[in-house]
Amino acid sequence: MKSDFYAAISQIAAERGIPRESVQDVVEQALISAYRRYLGSNPPPVDVKIELEPNTGRIRVYAEKQVVDEVMDDRFEIDIEDARNVRADVEIGETVYVESTPDDFGRIAAQTAKQVVLQRIKEVERDHIYGEYFDREGEIVTATVQRTAKGNVILEVGRAEAILPQKEQISHDNYRHGQRLKVYLMEARRDDPRGPRLVASRTHKDLIKRLFEMEVPEIYNGTVEIKSIAREPGLRSKVAVHARQEGIDPVGSCVGMRGIRIQNIVNELNGEKIDVVQWGADMRVFIANALSPAQVVEVHLDEGEKTATVVVPDKQLSLAIGKEGQNVRLAAKLVGWRIDIKSASSLLEEERAAAEAREAAASEQMLQEAALSTAKVETRKVRVDSLVTYQGRQYGPLPVELIGEEVALRAAAQKLNIYFNDKLIASYIIDDEAGDSDETDTEA
Repeated sequence: MKSDFYAAISQIAAERGIPRESVQDVVEQALISAYRRYLGSNPPPVDVKIELEPNTGRIRVYAEKQVVDEVMDDRFEIDIEDARNVRADVEIGETVYVESTPDDFGRIAAQTAKQVVLQRIKEVERDHIYGEYFDREGEIVTATVQRTAKGNVILEVGRAEAILPQKEQISHDNYRHGQRLKVYLMEARRDDPRGPRLVASRTHKDLIKRLFEMEVPEIYNGTVEIKSIAREPGLRSKVAVHARQEGIDPVGSCVGMRGIRIQNIVNELNGEKIDVVQWGADMRVFIANALSPAQVVEVHLDEGEKTATVVVPDKQLSLAIGKEGQNVRLAAKLVGWRIDIKSASSLLEEERAAAEAREAAASEQMLQEAALSTAKVETRKVRVDSLVTYQGRQYGPLPVELIGEEVALRAAAQKLNIYFNDKLIASYIIDDEAGDSDETDTEA
């Protein structure tokens, strides 16, 4: 017949839902602690082994003792003759394991090990409960709301508890006791000082991805791929999808017949709007799709700056931008480019203004060239300070290698142009306050 001791271990294991071997290991460790206490305060280092016979309930303690020729303390030492009964080839100075079970050790063990056993069983139970979640980080789990504490929501996940921090909560969610919801297991920590810890999220963008995997078989089996997600939790999300297999409509697969698939996800997120758009290798096409439901006329790309200028019909401008810029902001996050939205009429006005500016610049250039062609040419010698004098004012400095050389001056449209060997080397704005005096030459 199995002992009451064995039955007690089995009962604890069954009640706590943990393996019997784990409970037995805990008990053995507690008995080792009890024996060390029996040795008194500050004993020398002694290795101790426990032999626990579940069928009989008998406990044997084996302690490491040093072999000596004269025993001073039989708790830690053993005579050479006695030691050779344990191991025939032992020598003085070596150690052997000797059964050292104290009298009435069962009662001593029960008194000293009780709290250790209870504490360790709690730890084993907690590790066992949380153990199944340490490999599920990044997955969706179904949780039940238990209570709120300092703004955090405490969730029940199976027999474990998870915390939903305030920053990971959707602002308009109302968390009620007993409410069931799906959360993203963001973090599963075994080494937290407070014990195993599960941290959940309702705002993580991968929650969207996991919900699509649950609702859309084509995503789960890989024939449709989610390429990117942009999300403003509780308000709106954009999901770019791509079909890996020809003949499959990726957007239609995600929406489902009569919108049932996407509606299930929206309901789980308490009404958060979700736009499913088709991903495209052509960035122009992808950006146009990302701005859905707005229609796009054309897209201009600046590859170097990763900036896109998107032209939309005038009536579509507010739709493309969205409320408080939400639509274009999410589209930019989805594609990873900066997006500037312009209406067709504003683009035409900008192009017209640019054309007028170009024409004005060309006309001014023609006038300057005409004035220069008829302007009087004067010569000056460059001074030692690299300056030249014109109408009583000095202009420069000119390159030092021109000191002492003659240069040609031609004034037109309030600008003084200086030439050397018929090549323009400098231009200066003529000072209106210049005097009437002039110098035809300057000493080098």
